[in-house]
Amino acid sequence: MENTIVPTTLHRITLDGREIILLGTAHISKESIEQVEQTIQTEHPDRVCVELDEGRLKALTDPNRWKTLDLKAVIRQGQLSTLIANLMLASYQKRMGGQTGVKPGEELLAAVHAANGLNIPVDLADRDVKTTLRRAWRLTPLRRKLLLLGTLFESLFDTSSVSEEQLRELKQQDTLGAMMNEFGKTFPELKQVVISERDHFLAGRILAAKGSRVLAVVGAGHVQGIIELIESKTKPKPESELTFIPPPNPLWKVVLWMIPILFVASMIYLGYTKGLSAVGDNLLYWVLITGIPAAVSVSFALPHPLVSLVAFIMAPLKPLRPLVGTGVFTSFTQAWLVPPRVHEMETVAEDITHFRLWWKNRMLRIFLCFLLPLLPTTIGYILGGKHILHSIMH
Repeated sequence: MENTIVPTTLHRITLDGREIILLGTAHISKESIEQVEQTIQTEHPDRVCVELDEGRLKALTDPNRWKTLDLKAVIRQGQLSTLIANLMLASYQKRMGGQTGVKPGEELLAAVHAANGLNIPVDLADRDVKTTLRRAWRLTPLRRKLLLLGTLFESLFDTSSVSEEQLRELKQQDTLGAMMNEFGKTFPELKQVVISERDHFLAGRILAAKGSRVLAVVGAGHVQGIIELIESKTKPKPESELTFIPPPNPLWKVVLWMIPILFVASMIYLGYTKGLSAVGDNLLYWVLITGIPAAVSVSFALPHPLVSLVAFIMAPLKPLRPLVGTGVFTSFTQAWLVPPRVHEMETVAEDITHFRLWWKNRMLRIFLCFLLPLLPTTIGYILGGKHILHSIMH
């Protein structure tokens, strides 16, 4: 007799004459793949919902997706930081899956293939991961953003292996749930956006799915939240609310646009009260105190020589473009002059965890060109502003 796998994370909900079947999975478990395939064949539902969005499905199914990525367009659109965050998450999942021999999300792809093989319609039930990341970033207070960045970078280079006990725990939840167990207490906004909001989004899509018997394949970390929403007949939050990206604080934008006004006004005041020589001295100091740190810091990425020149030129011009950082120009220049090779883009999620490979992988070197000028130029702007203020006051 053929052995069968009995899913331990299968939950049935009867609602208004419909049956909703929730199958909780671990994104790095071989057992989950087998459970998914068998459950779809056994249950043969009217429709299958999977915890994927279009972007993640394409990433799982299209091995050539990196060939079509226009990195320069990503930088121009201000999406490079989102791409870096996405790769950090992919790297975390890849590290967890490396010890189980399963690619993250493989059980979700198995659900799609199994449903397609039986001609069962498939609904993508998850929110766009870019929207999730952008909402999480916008809703996190500034002081915790800095801590979050430090924590994420520290976790990238964590080479400790996962114990057998931790692996068993991971197989009872999805990798995002595991990450939230680590970050949730320190970053409550992150847990709210990544887990709770997506519970609402997934529940809404599942309830909206057509058919009298719907099977939803979701990460184990979402199962309890979805069950509570459906069984309590709590109406999930509307998608328009869950996909809304909060705009930056308008006061912050006003402050940024005050910078060029104050800078120009300061130069005019110095010229009027102390002469053009004072203006020249302050402008020279400003160029040197902002341009040199930018050029020196980006040179540690070992970029094309023109990148350091771009950094030196663009950093002092910050007052004239307060909403665009120097890193945008340096990373764009590096991507234009030394574009990453396809194989480097395909291995970037793995390479990002190895410190030395940041200088060997061209794509990671572009990331360095984006990140390295940030702190030195900020210090330079503070010192330059202090020098101008001192000249005005004395």
